[in-house]
Amino acid sequence: MALFKEKKKGFLATLFSTFADESDTELLDELEERLVMADAGAELAERVTNELRGYSGLWGDKMKKALVDELVKEMEKAGTEGLRLNTKPSVIVMVGVNGVGKTTTIGKLAAYFKGQGKKVLLAAADTFRAAASEQLAIWAERTGVEIIKHGEGGDPGAVVFDSCNAAKARGTDVIIVDTAGRLHNKQNLMNELTKITRIIHRELPDADCEVLLVLDATTGQNGLLQAEQFAKAAGVTGIVLTKLDGTAKGGVVFAIADRLGVPVKLVGVGEGVDDLRPFNAREFAEAMVE
Repeated sequence: MALFKEKKKGFLATLFSTFADESDTELLDELEERLVMADAGAELAERVTNELRGYSGLWGDKMKKALVDELVKEMEKAGTEGLRLNTKPSVIVMVGVNGVGKTTTIGKLAAYFKGQGKKVLLAAADTFRAAASEQLAIWAERTGVEIIKHGEGGDPGAVVFDSCNAAKARGTDVIIVDTAGRLHNKQNLMNELTKITRIIHRELPDADCEVLLVLDATTGQNGLLQAEQFAKAAGVTGIVLTKLDGTAKGGVVFAIADRLGVPVKLVGVGEGVDDLRPFNAREFAEAMVE
């Protein structure tokens, strides 16, 4: 299955149509500039173009292939492993600021695992935001999975504790934990996330646990700053990029891999329930230059 349903011009495609006949300094200088503008980061952009300067005599499609190979190599430095969910139960903790599509992503994940015949339990541990539990309950009903939720303002740790024990009793395959995107201040939020992961490891010490940070690809460098903060607090194991279409702002994929060493594991490429897909570095790099 292609990464993107609809074919769009990648943000490097016009560069190659302009310089179709030769690989020269002008092309590589503009390539470096475009990578920086697309939030890939100045250091990575310089590193990639410097590598390509060593490919003397490569023109047109050969240069495209060399660029794709370099971009893939950069992304794969952070790892290529998909979701690691081999235990029963396994746990996915979803973190990220409000507005990035976290709740919708949880719903899509629930539908995906349910479609695989797995028993899914949603843990509504975002008790800070008004109506967060209700929104998650709508997804639980829509996808036909179970949910554990407490009242607004309750203790998120208690929700997670109850969910871990319910999962053991009910034979659940996957627990998906929703968490707050903000609290009264940033330090409170980070402390809460640390507490949640500690409870999970205490109650389910042998369970595989993925901590997935949901980022809006269009936020660019702001998304990278978010990723750095959440990675420190919650031990992020992977990134879910939403609103990704392979065009202007997709370069943040490279910045995340370069700066954080955290792999992109899933991408949201549309609004449909089936538009959450495993990330494929080569498909993504090819989409950028075609």
